[in-house]
Amino acid sequence: MLILLAIVIVGYVAGKLEYMGGDFDRRLSNIIIDFTCPALILSSTMGGTLPDRRLILPLLGISLLTYVLLTAVAFGLPRFLTKKSEDHGPVGFALMFGNVGFIGYPIVGAIFGHQAIFYAAILNVVNTLAVFTIGVMLVNGGQRRMLFQPKILISSPMVAAYLAILIVTLGIDNIPDVVSQPITMIGNITVPGALLIIGSSMSRLSWRTMLGSRVVYATTAFRLLILPLLLYVIFRVIGFDSLVVNINTLIIAMPVATYGTILCLRYGRDTTLITEITFISTLLSVLTIPMVAQLL
Repeated sequence: MLILLAIVIVGYVAGKLEYMGGDFDRRLSNIIIDFTCPALILSSTMGGTLPDRRLILPLLGISLLTYVLLTAVAFGLPRFLTKKSEDHGPVGFALMFGNVGFIGYPIVGAIFGHQAIFYAAILNVVNTLAVFTIGVMLVNGGQRRMLFQPKILISSPMVAAYLAILIVTLGIDNIPDVVSQPITMIGNITVPGALLIIGSSMSRLSWRTMLGSRVVYATTAFRLLILPLLLYVIFRVIGFDSLVVNINTLIIAMPVATYGTILCLRYGRDTTLITEITFISTLLSVLTIPMVAQLL
């Protein structure tokens, strides 16, 4: 986490010095989402030894159950964390959705090995669908308004996940180097690129945003520690495979997804609270992710 934090700091400095920011960050984000992240997912199946295909269905099952439980939390818990009804949606979104694509993949890969990125990608299939359905409802104050469009199912990260599942299911382990090595090299851009963008985005936040509030810290505590550990206990009691539970727990323990700010902007909602929670949770995750990882 300190190594990753160092790259975030470089991004922060680059943002302050105006090497990064604005249109540059937007374009780099698109490159990461559309090109390097899909390559990272595919490269997780090209290391010589394929991930265990028997874990695909358990991963989909635990992910579906995870977001059923988190949906209940997202619509019920915010009223106890803040009295402002207009804040219930952003708080609910923050409780439900973690930053899987930008932070989750590199963390899972660092702790569980490169193949585990494949497992994280499977978990992210349900997450992606939930963001643009339930997540949009939360941002809109519980109104039944959704952003879901069929093209989400064929976005490049999702297609990469489908191809990775197909490769593992069919047992294709003889992909030539002329194909696997360029994909792996492009995928390796994802981690430093994403962390630089996070640092750059932080460089534009005000000091007030950086300090946070009671609601921000309470939400962050649930996001980073309480909910991951609670679900960890539930799924171990149910009897899911330990590796499946551990990776799912680590994914849940990620800081708030940046989609929250994007959706608030799209629907004309105030971005102040969700931005504060995103920043504080990202900052404190440097401490909490190693704590959660030690318990797995």
